[in-house]
Amino acid sequence: MSNTPESHKPDSGTTRIVAGETAPKPKRRRTLEIGLAVGLVLLIGAGAAVASAVSQNNQAAPAPTTTPAAELKLGYFSNVTHGPALVGTSKGLIAKELGETKLSTQVFNAGPAAIEALNAGAIDATYIGPNPAINSFVKSKGESISIIAGAASGGAQLVVKPEINSAADLKGKILSSPQLGGTQDVALRAWLGDQGFKTNTDGSGDVNINPTENAQSLKLFQDGKLDGAWLPEPWASRLVLEAGAKVLVDEKDLWENGDFTTTILIVNKKFAAEHPETVKALLKGHVESVNWLNSASAEEKATTINAVLKDTAGKPLPANVIERALQNIKFTTDPLAGTYNKLLEDGVKAGTTQQADINGIFDLRTLNEVEGKKTSAAGLGQD
Repeated sequence: MSNTPESHKPDSGTTRIVAGETAPKPKRRRTLEIGLAVGLVLLIGAGAAVASAVSQNNQAAPAPTTTPAAELKLGYFSNVTHGPALVGTSKGLIAKELGETKLSTQVFNAGPAAIEALNAGAIDATYIGPNPAINSFVKSKGESISIIAGAASGGAQLVVKPEINSAADLKGKILSSPQLGGTQDVALRAWLGDQGFKTNTDGSGDVNINPTENAQSLKLFQDGKLDGAWLPEPWASRLVLEAGAKVLVDEKDLWENGDFTTTILIVNKKFAAEHPETVKALLKGHVESVNWLNSASAEEKATTINAVLKDTAGKPLPANVIERALQNIKFTTDPLAGTYNKLLEDGVKAGTTQQADINGIFDLRTLNEVEGKKTSAAGLGQD
């Protein structure tokens, strides 16, 4: 405890004693009494000042100032399952809501790479599959990301060579997924485990799984070097319509009512805390994009999405491919929170995620504010 400056000053009422002199006893006694009294007053005053300072320090710190971000760095994939991102960026729906905040985008092939960029600060938010989001939340003990909305349900299939007719025919075969730990990779490994097959993350096991970029999976399948792949749209449709594959498993058949999450929208927690207005603006643009997709004609959707795919992937999709892909997808702002405990279990089963409590992974409050209705977090966060 530090003293106030006054406590260091000589007391003007104190008698100065010089060596060799003797002060009259009565005067010295009275002077000491006065000095003690003054000292006591100063001590009480100093204590009060310190107590006041301590009291102020113990008060709750003011809430940090939040402002719109100067820039929002947004990630997404060149997949039809990321339709809200493709529409929202190409039609300017997200940029319009962001106002003065600059929108910049980055395209990824699969979720783990997007998560790495998000955690490194290279992007602030991203459209992504649920399993990489779960994995990031688990590894960071809940500090890295929040799921703030859904984007798409459906649109993922295991497509294989025509001569493969059942799960038993897959033993010893080579399959691919977009990336180790991605949503389709987890779905494939979990499903194979249910069929009695052992797979390892190094590619070994009863069935060999080689995580491969989507475009390369198409080329390898066409060249006869790949027996099948669990892929999101439009890649499943491309293998079927351009390379002669057939569907062995449509993932919707594995879920109650055929509803399973393919794409969600997540945000870096630190960014969201510092720029809640920017996150709200992003969600407004996202909701507008989903609404547009659900009200536009099939031709309008195909034309808009194809224009973006031409820019990001180099060429548009054939009409029959994008038509098939869109038929397999439901665009929705609901992240289907009730499915996440199973998604976590599948990740643990696949060997790509640790068992953990994922309570807190959702923050749907702003989505519900924007939409004016309640989308449930199913007990796994705030809504």
